[in-house]
Amino acid sequence: MNGKKIVSQLIKKRKFWGYSTVIAITPYLLIKIAWTFGVFMPTEQMGDPSWRTANVITIILAAVGILVAFAFSMPWGEKLPAWLVTFPVWVGTGLLIPMLLLAPVLGPAAMIRDQQAGVADVWVYEQIFVIVSLVGAGICLPFALIGYTKTRWPEVFAGPIDIELLPGNSQKLYITLARLISAGCILLGLVKVFWAVGGTVGINPAMLENRDIWWHLLSLSTGLWAFVGTWGLLVLTTRRGSKNFFIPMAAAWISSGMLFSYNLFNRLSATRPDTQPALEYPLVYELTTELGSVLGVMMGMVLLMVLHDRRRAMRMAF
Repeated sequence: MNGKKIVSQLIKKRKFWGYSTVIAITPYLLIKIAWTFGVFMPTEQMGDPSWRTANVITIILAAVGILVAFAFSMPWGEKLPAWLVTFPVWVGTGLLIPMLLLAPVLGPAAMIRDQQAGVADVWVYEQIFVIVSLVGAGICLPFALIGYTKTRWPEVFAGPIDIELLPGNSQKLYITLARLISAGCILLGLVKVFWAVGGTVGINPAMLENRDIWWHLLSLSTGLWAFVGTWGLLVLTTRRGSKNFFIPMAAAWISSGMLFSYNLFNRLSATRPDTQPALEYPLVYELTTELGSVLGVMMGMVLLMVLHDRRRAMRMAF
């Protein structure tokens, strides 16, 4: 009876956070649809085909987020292929959780900057809805994911980090990969933090005046999450530094998703006609951008190998 109560409470929590995610994303989705059809646009530039294309892509991403949230809330979601659920959530949490920490500063800064640029008054209200949607999704989606994961993949939460792996595991391989990835993450993190605190090496001198709070905070965020991912990955693969499995796993999950998705988002943003040119020298920009994407994907691959070995071991134990 006690077990049934626990399952019932878990289902209720999954539904609550899943439905809350849907409610949070809906205003963002509606605003993007309106812009795509030329309604309530704050600037004439947003009628450009490249802007409309970017809006359509974000509409698709928001719609996928809503579908995933429903999957987290319903029993049929547990029958979906793992990749169909994990990939969009990996990208989504990588985008939303770091932005959640920056929103209290970047949100007001963006509104002040846009007002000074002379955008329509309606944009202030639209931007409030956008910020509320992103913050709401950033809070609710991870909790919905946790509830879903506890049901479908309980080994992520159960047991200590240092469990006995079965013969034929990939530990030696992913320890080596983790060290290589960590070296790249530390290098990327140092570069980004150096720029965030005012360093100018690698920055085009003609673009120095264009550095603003957005650029500094996003650089700092990327650098810090690269360090967080390094810690999480090394702890997971060596199984030293933490008795708890979930915390380093979550650190590596968010960091890898962030490094991949933010660079993907930057590529998408670069297609808009009003996008500011990169402040870094072209080669430096390409190297740091591509390095972040590659590191994010490789970190995600190592995380999957760790989870695979852990799941095999725990299934045999029970």
